[in-house]
Amino acid sequence: MKITDVKVWLVEGVKYNWTLLKIYTDEGITGVGEATNWPGSQMIEAAAIEAGKRIIGLDPMRTDFIWTKLYRDLNWVGPFGVSMCAISGIDMALLDLKAKKLGVPMYELLGGAFRTKIRLYANYWFTGGGHNAEDYAMQARKVMDAGFKGVKFDPFAHVNYLYGEDLNTDLGLSQEQQNRAFEVSKAVREAIGPDADLMIETHAMLNFKTAVTMAERLAQLNITWYEEPAGPENANTLKAFRERIDPKVSICVGERHYTRHGIRDLLEKQVVDVIMPDITRCGGPSEMKRMATMAETYNVLLAPHNPNGPLSTLASAHVCAAVPNFFRQEYIYCDVPWRDEVIDHAIEVDQGYLVLSDRPGLGVDLVEQEMEKHPGIRIAKKGFYI
Repeated sequence: MKITDVKVWLVEGVKYNWTLLKIYTDEGITGVGEATNWPGSQMIEAAAIEAGKRIIGLDPMRTDFIWTKLYRDLNWVGPFGVSMCAISGIDMALLDLKAKKLGVPMYELLGGAFRTKIRLYANYWFTGGGHNAEDYAMQARKVMDAGFKGVKFDPFAHVNYLYGEDLNTDLGLSQEQQNRAFEVSKAVREAIGPDADLMIETHAMLNFKTAVTMAERLAQLNITWYEEPAGPENANTLKAFRERIDPKVSICVGERHYTRHGIRDLLEKQVVDVIMPDITRCGGPSEMKRMATMAETYNVLLAPHNPNGPLSTLASAHVCAAVPNFFRQEYIYCDVPWRDEVIDHAIEVDQGYLVLSDRPGLGVDLVEQEMEKHPGIRIAKKGFYI
């Protein structure tokens, strides 16, 4: 069997474009994958097209060989970023294709299932109101009523210093902004109850002093984790942060850490409790499984980052099914209505759990005519390219 073609689509999502792809073979067997990242989906699209050309004629069953070949070939233009997104999408599609050829779900290629119901936490559930305690609490209660047992949000994201016209370059918060972020978080905790997960995101958009201050205040809310209190550039910054805050506050990072090489320093310094690699940028299902195994040796949990499209959601769940140190998986709660229309079987979510089918591969195929009804946006927004 030989690869004959790789096609790539940009499809509009609720937050940004999805980059979806399909690998074709001379035996008629195909595989689907996702390489979504942002900003700059058109760069990822171009990288996926270019990387796809490099695998034409290869045997798609040699998944690790192709991963390594692409990693070494593209290392000259950088081992991370858009090139790794392209590799991630291709790896996902190859594993989907291989599993379909063998007639088994993808998780069987990753070691078999520990579980087939994947516990989710909701993100992007807060889009129907303002940035105030009452609106957030009301929406959080709706998520709990739907059966979810955890929510995540960034209580700092809707203040002027971050996304407004007046950028505060020191990434600090005024006392008023700190109080507002805390009160919103407290209202959400009260709305979801003491036993539900409450994940606090910072997007690494707070300076060190502010991040420490807010971690100490939020500790009293029994938060499940404090996410990305520092950027991916230096594990020693996280080490200093870990030493400054309440040890009961768990730290979660990883959405901007690419491949097993990118998390090694974090694990060796023992500065994180949970890693959250993103399957569309960390290297695909093959690499996420390797990262989970590395993390397991340090007793660190896996909770995939997943604000992406339907294939990312399914592929992440297949990895979560196959690892002992799974914790939670992110799920976009308020998504575009065509999310389940661009695939031929809707994602099954029941009482806050994603239920994996036993269909081969990811269990779905892409519906080309539906994707073409929702083409990706190709204009600049607020200074960023979709």
